Amino acid sequence: FKNSAVITLIIFSFGEFNHRDTPDNNPDVPFEFTEENKNRIEAIISMYPEGHKQAATIPVLDLAQRQHGWLPISAMNKVAEVLEIPPMRVYEVATFYTMFLRQPVGKYFIQICTTTPCMLCNSDSILDAIQNKLGIKVGETTPDKMFSLIEVECLGACVNAPMVQINDNYYEDLTPKDIEDIIDELKAGRVPPPGPRSGRFSCEPAGGLTSLTEPPKGPGFGVRADL
Repeated sequence: FKNSAVITLIIFSFGEFNHRDTPDNNPDVPFEFTEENKNRIEAIISMYPEGHKQAATIPVLDLAQRQHGWLPISAMNKVAEVLEIPPMRVYEVATFYTMFLRQPVGKYFIQICTTTPCMLCNSDSILDAIQNKLGIKVGETTPDKMFSLIEVECLGACVNAPMVQINDNYYEDLTPKDIEDIIDELKAGRVPPPGPRSGRFSCEPAGGLTSLTEPPKGPGFGVRADL
């Protein structure tokens, strides 16, 4: 049992952390920041003390990913070059944070939460609706490279379960029809407004407010008269 557990861990680690050259992901694939992003990098670095460029690793990696759509190893090497740090320091960050995508994804990257609160609010029906609508399963990308789908742990919008994150936007209080409509909008080239689909403004109680329903009292309310 112990040996099989070790083997499983090694296989998992290879899949998650090790790089293997492919035609579209190898050190020779050209990557250069745009002039606009070079200016942004200068602004980012200026926020840190002199001699501490390494502190800008996460925001500069994010900039590279937003420019390219994902993070090939050549982009990570460019980040290391710009920040004047060993490439391994960049690889360590890129493999630690799940926000960094080291394999190509579709134009619209759907992350569906199926952790307990969302599951209890029937996130399974949302997952089924996405898979049926797009014809893909978790971990796959549509043939036209428009949509990728993964299943994730808690995204921190439990009050608004079930929910998905698509690129930078949260879509909450979902029904199967809601997610189908969202996908149709994206296919048509429109980005639906993020947030709850149930009509509530934010994360207030779904059944309406039960406290703070009156204007705030004035100064001194509730204080003893002799104070």
